[in-house]
Amino acid sequence: MSLDSIFSSLADPTRRDILRRVSSQELSVGEIAQPYDLTFAAVSKHLKVLEKAKLIIKKRRGKEQMVSIAPQALKGVDDYLEFYRQLWESRFDSLENYLRKGE
Repeated sequence: MSLDSIFSSLADPTRRDILRRVSSQELSVGEIAQPYDLTFAAVSKHLKVLEKAKLIIKKRRGKEQMVSIAPQALKGVDDYLEFYRQLWESRFDSLENYLRKGE
């Protein structure tokens, strides 16, 4: 898993929306494509980018390709962002302390 490929794949709003939708339920490729004003081929390319970043899993169910989220890929992103989360929380705590001293 590469953070670069994950962040690159999430840079596109359509891919973020696809990931959001499959995070709540497994969907067929046709169901994924339905709300977008895109060709089926364009949606398929978006899915390939997400699959390459290991953010989704595709599996065949009968004649349909089913897509679901692969949440373990987001663990690395969460670990990466945790440093910045802690940094901002400490800065907000410092600001709060500073403001309380000024009261």
